Formats: sequence, C-alpha cells, structure tokens
Amino acid sequence: MKRTHLPLNGLRVLDAAARHLSFTRAADELAVTPAAVGQQIRALEDTLGVVLFRRTTKGLELTPEGEAGLAPLRQGFLEFEEAVRAMQAGQSSKSLTIAAPRDVTEKWLLPRLAEIAAGDAELRFALVAADDNVDFTEANLDLAIRWGEGPGALEGEAIESEGLVTVERAGGGASAVIQWPGAPAGDGAPQVRVGDAGLAIDAAAAGLGRATVPELLATRDVEAGRLVVVGEAVPSRLGYWLIAPTPQWRQRKVQALVEALGG
Repeated sequence: MKRTHLPLNGLRVLDAAARHLSFTRAADELAVTPAAVGQQIRALEDTLGVVLFRRTTKGLELTPEGEAGLAPLRQGFLEFEEAVRAMQAGQSSKSLTIAAPRDVTEKWLLPRLAEIAAGDAELRFALVAADDNVDFTEANLDLAIRWGEGPGALEGEAIESEGLVTVERAGGGASAVIQWPGAPAGDGAPQVRVGDAGLAIDAAAAGLGRATVPELLATRDVEAGRLVVVGEAVPSRLGYWLIAPTPQWRQRKVQALVEALGG
C-alpha cells in the first residue's frame, strides 16, 4: 500500500482497541464514542481485506491477522513519536536568529537583547543585517524587524512608538537638515545626507544639524543626554514591526521573544 494511502486514523484506533480489548475503553482514550471506534475498525477491515477482531464469550479478542500486524504497528507509532519530539526540539531551543536593519539593531535591538539575556544566561542570538525584503527561507530566520505600515502577508506585531521626533545635539548645533532614506520631507533642502536613521541620529549628536527620525531609535540617545527633542513627536503611519511567517511565529521561543521585546 502506498504511504499516501495508509489509513493512519484507523491504525491509531486499532492500536487502542488492541491494548484495551474493548471498544468502550478505546473510545474513552481517544475521546470518541464506542460506535465511532467500531466504524473505524470496520472501515480498516474493509481497506485491508482482513478481520481484525472477533467477539467471543470472554469478550473481544484479536484475530491472528490483527495480532500479526500489531508489533510493527506499535513500533511505527513509537517512531512517529520520536519524529514529533525531534521536530519539537527547536521549540525548546534558546537560540534565535533575528534579521533587522543595521540602525535598528544598533540603536534599539542590541540594548533590548542585552536586557533580555541578562535574565536568561542560556539565550543565544544570531543577528542578520537585512532590509525590508527579508527572505525567511534562505536566511533560516526566526524573527525579523521591518519598517512599514503593517506585517504584510506575514504574522506580526507593531513595536510601540510615539512616531517621529526631530532631534539635535544637546546645547544646540548647526541648523542644517539631515536627511536619510525614508525621512519625511523637511522645510528646506537637506544639507547633510546619510544612509539610514541611525546615522542621522549620530550626525545630529555630532552637531551637524537636525534630523527627524523614528522616536524608537532616538530614545536612548535622548535619555543619555546626547540629543534633545525639538518640538513634539509626530504620529506616523509607518512604524517598526516584528514579523515572521506563521510556522516561525507560532514557536514558543519566538512568542516569548516578541513579548519580551514589546515589554
């Protein structure tokens, strides 16, 4: 019989009924009715073309045909269990691979991971630099951080933020506009151009001008006194998202990390 045609549900019922020699007790184990057990056994007998059980004055007993297949069947189920445990082993792993833009990693992710790791010495992180087009299949990623309006076709959770803030060096600096890809258009022509929001923050801290950047990335520099915020935060339709395909997203270790990063 082809593997794709194996009556796995019927075989599972056979194993339970053979162990208990009772359709009623097998039904209790499988959380179904005795009638459903009987139907599965009859369907399995029809598929295999053999009689598996007979009723006697002493109760239910296996036929020689049913007895002959029982040992390899149970061995097969043991190997199924081993396969499931092997696949679940990654769920208990403390190693996570995370992709994020360079500036997000430097300004926000690394400090947060350090705080999280301080509470669990077994955690291991592998960090991958990535833009918005993350390929989970090629990079073998568990989680990624992306700037955008939402998770797109993936599972995701927004990282809480006040939006965008304009920052400059504490004590004042040049009045130049520091621009980076994705920054909102300023009132004047940019006088300093850099590659990302993290570099814009560093340029502002060096006194090269003012930069409008995600509040999430500027917070630590503001708290450290390197920068001051000019004006109020401006809400943005764009933001940073923790994202992953459904299989990765459902992993316990990924959900624990998402909760910790969002906390």
